[in-house]
Amino acid sequence: MGNFRNFVKCKDVWEPCVISLSFLSQRCYEHKQYRNGLKFCKQILSNPKFAEHGETLAMKGLTLNCLGKKEEAYDLVRRGLRNDLRSHVCWHVYGLLQRSDKKYDEAIKCYRNALKWDKDNLQILRDLSLLQIQMRDLEGYRETRYQLLQLRPAQRASWIGYAIAYHLLEDYEMAAKIIEEFRKTQQTSPDKVDYEYSELLLYQNQVLREAGLYKEALEHLSSYEKQICDKLAVEETRGEVLLKLERLDEATEVYRRLQERNPENWAYYRGLENALKPSCVEERQKIYEDAWEKFPKGLVPRRLPLNFLSGEKFRECLDRYLRLNFSKGCPPVFTTLKSLYNNKEKVTELVVGYETTLKSCRMFNQNDDGKEEPPTTLLWVQYFLAQHYNIIGQQTLALEYINAAIESTPTLIELFLIKAKIYKHAGNIKEAAQWMDEAQALDTADRFINSKCAKYMLKAGMVKEAEEMCSKFTREGASAVENLNEMQCMWFQTECALAYKSMNKFGEALKKCHEIERHFVEITDDQFDFHTYCMRKMTLRSYVDLLKLEDVLRMHPFYYKAAISAIQIYLSLHDNPLTDDSKELQAESANLSDKELKKLRNKQRRAQKKAQLEEEKKNAEKEKQLKNQKKKKEDDDEEIGGPKEELIPDKLVKVENPLEEAVKFLMPLKHLVKDKIDTQLLAFEIYFRKGTRQASLLKTFSWLHLLEVVRTVLKQEITRLFGDSNAMSFNQAYLNKHSNSIPHRLAGTLLSHAVLLKDRFICTEVLECLRGAVLGDCKERAESYRAECRKLYPYTLAFTPPGYEENTKVANGDVSTETEELANDM
Repeated sequence: MGNFRNFVKCKDVWEPCVISLSFLSQRCYEHKQYRNGLKFCKQILSNPKFAEHGETLAMKGLTLNCLGKKEEAYDLVRRGLRNDLRSHVCWHVYGLLQRSDKKYDEAIKCYRNALKWDKDNLQILRDLSLLQIQMRDLEGYRETRYQLLQLRPAQRASWIGYAIAYHLLEDYEMAAKIIEEFRKTQQTSPDKVDYEYSELLLYQNQVLREAGLYKEALEHLSSYEKQICDKLAVEETRGEVLLKLERLDEATEVYRRLQERNPENWAYYRGLENALKPSCVEERQKIYEDAWEKFPKGLVPRRLPLNFLSGEKFRECLDRYLRLNFSKGCPPVFTTLKSLYNNKEKVTELVVGYETTLKSCRMFNQNDDGKEEPPTTLLWVQYFLAQHYNIIGQQTLALEYINAAIESTPTLIELFLIKAKIYKHAGNIKEAAQWMDEAQALDTADRFINSKCAKYMLKAGMVKEAEEMCSKFTREGASAVENLNEMQCMWFQTECALAYKSMNKFGEALKKCHEIERHFVEITDDQFDFHTYCMRKMTLRSYVDLLKLEDVLRMHPFYYKAAISAIQIYLSLHDNPLTDDSKELQAESANLSDKELKKLRNKQRRAQKKAQLEEEKKNAEKEKQLKNQKKKKEDDDEEIGGPKEELIPDKLVKVENPLEEAVKFLMPLKHLVKDKIDTQLLAFEIYFRKGTRQASLLKTFSWLHLLEVVRTVLKQEITRLFGDSNAMSFNQAYLNKHSNSIPHRLAGTLLSHAVLLKDRFICTEVLECLRGAVLGDCKERAESYRAECRKLYPYTLAFTPPGYEENTKVANGDVSTETEELANDM
């Protein structure tokens, strides 16, 4: 709010005590002593002469808003504004009120009205500029920053804010000129270490590079190098600029110096390649061979050639890389090689030979003249092989290797982590969760393993167990779920949402999705703290990066998963609205005998009693938590804006218009991740149900009822694709051609029936289609199909017989009796 001397205007001659009370109420607001502030406002308004003083009423309303009394606050502020429409203070306060409710557009209007009556008010201009940059009104932000520069040309923030405005508008040359004019005003000794001035110089250099002025950027870097504290940034920037200027010899020297500084940085090798411009694979490999000799312990110069080598050279390079890592005992070696599995030609079983010779003679190769390997080398080879066979889909072999490793070293946690991952990829998530729990039991103080175990439990639908697992690292005296929500632990909430969704607990799932949405809103709102802080501390490069990140924040996988889940649930709720339980119960009980009805009512009473006890327990926990919170907070230190609306699962699942709620989650995806097919498919599903013009166009396109010109082109393309056959015969030929491929057969079968069926459906597994009668009455075939799949995938729970229970629990790495038999038959 700034100085309160401007808060109370003198129309005639105000009593000194009134001015003092007004100033004190403003000071209480600034220090969050809201109740004291209300006392001072009350003293002013209790005087009949000042009972309708607009600015005091506005101040009282603003204070009440901080205490969570929104309705009363709005009434007072509007009343104060009506009493004094020409008061910039009333308009300013009304803007602050709107801003607290995230109504940024309305707040900007209020600030502009305030400036009509006090156009040079610095505080209002600053608040306006904050909202403009928050809303990315860059043109308006530039105008406001220009006003601030004119009013306070001696302030550093005025110049920096104006320069950033041009930078964000991509007028880089103008931004660079403004920064240079400001830099000239700075009196800094070349020998003095000044981090803020150093950051200003680096930011200026960044603007020059983004403007394409690479020659000027290099000269700038050379001129002010001694005054820049971040020497690593200087070298990296110099290498980048020299490459842009095609001064390759100098760039080579820079990247060689950077390699000596950090031989494990991939970017430096990429820069060196760009500087040397090798013309063939041999020259490219020579770059890394030189690095091997210079840095004999370096792993990166041995790993990177595997990306471009092939054939025997690839095998030799991989052999050296693997031997070095296995001898040292490097667990992440498979992770570093995982990207190579995208190329099937590079998937090699070289390590199988290692295991054979290590068992027989403790060497990698019988022809080696080197020393014998320690016993741990065989362990890491088996560890690698388990991951190798897991990623190529041979889970039986993977389990054999990991079980052998566990038998030799039963205390190594990494082995149990991989075994859990194998079972997860095999489709047995419950078994995977058990093995992850086994790993967690070996080191209960490791938060990473604790988190992995909780994640696996959630995937297995064990929500309560996962909460208990996380409670080992959450705050004492508070619920683990609430504490994780406070910490914005979104991986947990994402997995929770998916778990509840799979159990058809849509209310709980939606609650988690909305909690994740609130986290992203909070992250966006947190920008307010940095708009002024970064300019004050001169962390300008980080500030610009933050703004760019915030613009694409909802591209993050956490939001994408939550949004997709929420949209799917709302679509399901639209298609199958929840019915009244009492009506269902009445219809169900009408067909029951007296004995069955009595049994049903007893069952319902027990369930009701159990639910009541659980509700009482929850209420007791909430009361306890509220008491703890009250003890920690003082009466005069309330949270601004009051408490948030509670997310109640039952209320969320009974929303009146599910499609409108789905659209809210869809809009960010349409702007940021429109290239993903899932976004487009869900958009169609929503608009198809809404019956909007977009859906009508898509539907029209699907059935080819288009304009004559478009229809002619489509017919020509269909003839080119299908020939003389129609869609059905073409699909049959497709099925015959890919008869040995399950995915192709599924796609073809679904297409065959999609032509005949009117209802749209999405099916990801053949068995679900057969059991769900989507493909017709196939219940008999479904069981035989399940049995055949069971032979192919013995570890997958989806293919176990209905009601089947494992006869033999997993012990010492053994699977169930039936699973063993099936695995041995393969």
